[in-house]
Amino acid sequence: RMSRHAQQLRDHDINPCVAETDASRKCMDDNNYKKDMCTAYFLKYKNCRKFWHDIMMQRKRSGVKPEMPTAEERGKILESMG
Repeated sequence: RMSRHAQQLRDHDINPCVAETDASRKCMDDNNYKKDMCTAYFLKYKNCRKFWHDIMMQRKRSGVKPEMPTAEERGKILESMG
């Protein structure tokens, strides 16, 4: 059984970067944990975290709840950006 924290990390409404996390992990598994082979995946993950963190902080300052948009809301935000 997964810990509560592990479950939250797998929850698409809480963690906007589940796909990037999984891709990075798969790359590491596939490349025998040679980090330099997975730089692009790490960068995508880092950019994802930064992007959604900035949105979360903006919502927090504006008093919008929940601070992290749901998975459905995030889809609409990304769509509106092209």
